[in-house]
Amino acid sequence: MSDPRKKLAPFRMPAVPARPTVEGVLIEISVLLGFGCLSGVTTVLFGFGGGFITVPVVYAFALADPEHASGAMHVAVATSTAVMVVNAGSATLAQRRTGRLRRDYLWPLVAFIGLGAVLGSFAATVADESVLRWLFVAYLALTIADSVVRKGFVSRRDDDGPRALGGVTTIAGGTGIGAVASFLGVGGSVLTVPLMRRKGLPMADATVLANPLSLPVAVIGTAVYAFAATGTASGAAHVGYVDLVAAGALLCGSLPTIAVTRRVVGRIPDRAHAIAYLALLAAALIAIVIR
Repeated sequence: MSDPRKKLAPFRMPAVPARPTVEGVLIEISVLLGFGCLSGVTTVLFGFGGGFITVPVVYAFALADPEHASGAMHVAVATSTAVMVVNAGSATLAQRRTGRLRRDYLWPLVAFIGLGAVLGSFAATVADESVLRWLFVAYLALTIADSVVRKGFVSRRDDDGPRALGGVTTIAGGTGIGAVASFLGVGGSVLTVPLMRRKGLPMADATVLANPLSLPVAVIGTAVYAFAATGTASGAAHVGYVDLVAAGALLCGSLPTIAVTRRVVGRIPDRAHAIAYLALLAAALIAIVIR
């Protein structure tokens, strides 16, 4: 005899997720504010507009939310790009008078980064959630290993002066940087900083240039993600995949920090600056792996 419960199964009411408590919301906002402050520091000192800091923390909160768990990594990447628009733009404006925003390294590289960002953003919206996460992990690991093994990043030779970007580097490299960065929601600083470093620029100049070079990735990525989400990925507090509450809390922490931290750019010893950059990448790698 068939089990009558099986016949009733299709008519069962779906489980209703518990509403978040006031205490839980306050804790989440407090954590996001703290990480927002950290992202403000990293934006100025390392050119990270938010990606390596915001992706792991937003991913953790989205994963814990039954309504958005199925698209947690997409929400994290989309929110990261939205935060980067404001952070990278603010840092660029704050640093424009320092003389470190060198036009010969910005143009036309920034245009090809924008082209790659269009391709990468559309690819990310159709990528599998687990694939997106592990590509993010692999991206971090390879970048750390490459920067440690290859000469020219941790320390510079005394005769290692600035060198111009070649045509192949500008076109192919720029398109690749834009595609990878927008696909993973990391802004591109992890590629542009090592690139500028190997062209003989000091860390202070390389990290300052990372912010305007991240802007096309952030703007294009945010626009694509804002119109891409459907079903459980969207919601009252979301525009597409972008979590407005998380983005707002992160920016409340990052913007004041950017204004303060910009005063120390150029005062950190070059080698210490490079080592701290790699240490931050390692911390972001560990955060996303253990989650």
